[in-house]
Amino acid sequence: MKSLTAAVFTMGLAAVPAQTPQAPPRTEVYLASFTSGPAGTVSGPLINVSQSPGYDNQPSYTPDGQAILFTSDRVDRQTDIFRYNLASKSLTRLTHDPANEYSPLVMPGGGAFSVVHGDEQSLWSFDLDGSHGHLLYQHKGKIGYHVWIDPSHVGIFVLGDQGQPATLQIANVKTNETTVIASSIGRSLSMRPGTGKMTFVDKSKQGHWSIKELDPKTRAITTLVETPEGSEDYAWDPATGQVVMASGTQILGWSPSRAAQGWRPLGDLSTEGVTSITRLAVNPVASAPAVGRLALVAVPK
Repeated sequence: MKSLTAAVFTMGLAAVPAQTPQAPPRTEVYLASFTSGPAGTVSGPLINVSQSPGYDNQPSYTPDGQAILFTSDRVDRQTDIFRYNLASKSLTRLTHDPANEYSPLVMPGGGAFSVVHGDEQSLWSFDLDGSHGHLLYQHKGKIGYHVWIDPSHVGIFVLGDQGQPATLQIANVKTNETTVIASSIGRSLSMRPGTGKMTFVDKSKQGHWSIKELDPKTRAITTLVETPEGSEDYAWDPATGQVVMASGTQILGWSPSRAAQGWRPLGDLSTEGVTSITRLAVNPVASAPAVGRLALVAVPK
């Protein structure tokens, strides 16, 4: 294993992990301004925090809202995890493992982050500085994405075998017990702020995908809202309780407390030099400054 010492670069300012030799699409991680409230808006100018010609994806904020973790293949032609500090605008390479790492998430307790690791696509854990990487949980199938429910339980997107659809499962990383919850799901898994409930996208009805909510204790599933056509990536805004999605270059918001209003436009970033916005993350600190509150992945023009 390579050295685990982080290298720092100062900047001048699940997609599902690849399973074929084809290179993943060029994508970049950007920051946008996001103001909360009933008339909340998303706007530019966008800040490109990855600035790499290759694959940059799957951003997630640290719990303190001061940094973003994301996946990048800029070094050694493999995917590693990098951290972008919002205040210093510095980029730090965290992982130096020879295997690929995807989908970084800070784990409950805040002392480590987890990733989807290697060709076997298991869950690994690293200290926040990228050291002490080790196997955390090995599923019998390949994990594409995950979300932490509590320190012992994790929701996982498990790839289907031989053309079968992906499934949502809950795994106990302490006992290795798993429960299948749903089939034909999307790649975005999230915890709805302040509820203890997990959300996912149900793609079982062609042309009518919907965000559903799971109570991990009772296993009860509730349908929240149908997604904009063809969209499966979303994020929750803890400041307002609304869910945010993208359709092309347009950012949309939907609030459970104003469900009858449907999806409303929050902003169009078509003039910002990007296309095809996919993955989204909202700063978990509700009082964070508007600039940089929304992280997104897009293809540069």
